[in-house]
Amino acid sequence: MQHIISVLVENKSGVLSRISGLFSGRGFNIESLCVGPTLDPTVSMMTIVTVGDDRIIEQITKQLNKLVDVIKVIDLTENEYVERETALIRVNARAKDRAEALRVVDIFRAKIIHSTANTYTIEITGDVKKIDAVINLLRPLGIKDLIRTGPIAISCEEIKTDVAREERKVIST
Repeated sequence: MQHIISVLVENKSGVLSRISGLFSGRGFNIESLCVGPTLDPTVSMMTIVTVGDDRIIEQITKQLNKLVDVIKVIDLTENEYVERETALIRVNARAKDRAEALRVVDIFRAKIIHSTANTYTIEITGDVKKIDAVINLLRPLGIKDLIRTGPIAISCEEIKTDVAREERKVIST
């Protein structure tokens, strides 16, 4: 089963390397990984998508929590969350296909962000099902290139970063 794991970490060099090393060292695959700063510039949020049964995810979570620079680990698939993904898709824009490409863009509220005489580059943001649906509709037109970000997700509940950081200080001392 696919899991989205949200990891709140100290925004320091080497943290990403240690976390990805933890996964590879134990033979776990990362399907996608997105990292960015939070409102607090000293803290970053990592969104990791991985596949595993409950035992494997529990092991991953425990191993992540042992890392010094990790503040909080949440398996978002156990909670209510919102997720989005972005894709850039370059498709054929031959005269006979232009109307269909524009129709798909309009239906899914995507954008054409670049065009040439032969191609359109389309930007689409939404959940995974929406991205997959657009790709399936554009495939007959001839997809030339496709890049997806992988999901980013946020819990519908507030994550207390200061409290989590204080709890880690008390445990580690």
